[in-house]
Amino acid sequence: MDIQNINGALLRDMFLGGAANLEKNKAYIDSLNVFPVPDGDTGTNMSMTMQGAVKELRAMPDTVSVGEVMDAVSIGALKNARGNSGVILSQLFRGYQQVCKGQSEIDVPMLADAFEKGTNAAYKAVLRPKEGTILTVSRMISQACAALVKKQRVSLDEFMETVLSVGQEALDDTPNLLPVLKEAGVVDSGGYGLLTVYRGFKAVLSGEEILETAEEPEKEPETVEESDEGANLDHFSTEDIEFGYCTEFFIVRLVEGFSEQDLETLRDHLVEVGDSVVVAAGDDFVKVHVHSNCPGDILQYAMQYGELDRMKIENMREQNRQLIEKKKRNEKEFGLIAVSAGDGIDEIFRNFSVDRIISGGQTMNPSIDTIVNAVGQCNARNVFVLPNNSNIILAAQQAQNLCACNVIVLPTKTIPQGIAAAMAFNPDLSVDENRDNMQDAVNDIVSGSVTYAVRETHYNGNDIKEGDIIGIVDNDIAAVTPSVNETVKEIVTKMIEKRDIDDPIVNLYFGDAVEEDDAVALSEELQEQFEEVEFIVARGGQPLYYYYLSVE
Repeated sequence: MDIQNINGALLRDMFLGGAANLEKNKAYIDSLNVFPVPDGDTGTNMSMTMQGAVKELRAMPDTVSVGEVMDAVSIGALKNARGNSGVILSQLFRGYQQVCKGQSEIDVPMLADAFEKGTNAAYKAVLRPKEGTILTVSRMISQACAALVKKQRVSLDEFMETVLSVGQEALDDTPNLLPVLKEAGVVDSGGYGLLTVYRGFKAVLSGEEILETAEEPEKEPETVEESDEGANLDHFSTEDIEFGYCTEFFIVRLVEGFSEQDLETLRDHLVEVGDSVVVAAGDDFVKVHVHSNCPGDILQYAMQYGELDRMKIENMREQNRQLIEKKKRNEKEFGLIAVSAGDGIDEIFRNFSVDRIISGGQTMNPSIDTIVNAVGQCNARNVFVLPNNSNIILAAQQAQNLCACNVIVLPTKTIPQGIAAAMAFNPDLSVDENRDNMQDAVNDIVSGSVTYAVRETHYNGNDIKEGDIIGIVDNDIAAVTPSVNETVKEIVTKMIEKRDIDDPIVNLYFGDAVEEDDAVALSEELQEQFEEVEFIVARGGQPLYYYYLSVE
């Protein structure tokens, strides 16, 4: 197959194929998590990121251009990007977009250039790029493809063969670049996910069948207590409104002989001059809704089909100006956003004046768009964001770039760090003083968590069997035992030693699988062992994790 050029329809189908293959394999990619904990989510994050692009692509006709496809993929993936792997994937597509901008079709050398620019964009998005990851796989592929097209004329099929063969070699080498992968006996999950997308590309080119992606993607984590009043307008202006007038009316007393063909002709005309078109026919009337810049012309055109009734024309630009002005009048100085998991943790954050809570964290990393919307709902000049998970920080930093207000991402990696930061916030202090105080509070605690192993592996000198109870201290496995209480006692000992202060306080936030009486009894046993320590028990309600812990 000697395909040299890619048109918009083919590129659209390649991305749909990549998304379908990723959806099909996401559970396996999730299982490649280095930690054998029940919240491996790389495949899920990458698939949901791709589903954002799919949503934009599904309605595109065969006449679509390559530039239009990549614009849709880029914005759809960026808005829905979640987790480090998803954000990096969206940045790869953003680099592809630079090459495809305004192009009706591209050739193989341009595709190689797109891969190279995508890799560069992805590396720039990560503060401290680490080799042995999806970045390495992308870089090795783009370098090999650039060298290939310089040497000879190649078909698209030959190009994709190189992508897959070099990508597999790079993926197989990731354990040699990241010792933690070798010890766990896995390859990099993000790199595997990227190769899965490219295999979907190749399958489309080869005419292979891929299971269709699900029509309904997994539920998006939402901010709690949302309201229209706080809708995010920070990155939106009247210039963004392409069609300024919302026009609604009924056509009644339809002309004799009005037919389905007339209805379609009316609909086609409205699509040409506007968007958000709804044309609904009853027995003896037609209801019309359209956004356009020429409401008078639309009314005049519609009169050929009958009489007009209940006409309403609204200036959406003016409505938006008024909404923005109202928002600015009610704007406050500070806002706080926290990513949380569990209704008990939610309540703790609310008690410390957190304005917006994003339900997410483990197993469900919020998208960039979710974080942007939460910032808008705060309606504040300065908004602190507490990601509370190392896999959400990058998405929060990307969201920071899309907001007009001052967004401060405090890189909290655990729920206890987020709680400590929220406790340290003082609305009477300046932004810089709050940032410093909140970061100091984060630095002053040791975080821990207790969960169970979902597979057998070897990590950090520990032989771990499926079902073992794992204790994690500051994002590193510190204990493996057969029981929850034994694991808690072991990591509490290590956490107290690590904090090394007089009269420490230990907080135990018990999850939804733990009864309060059992948590209290455990704290009493710990109290007997550590007489100088104060133990505080609180309900967290978090899934998957028996306990979150902190020593301060």
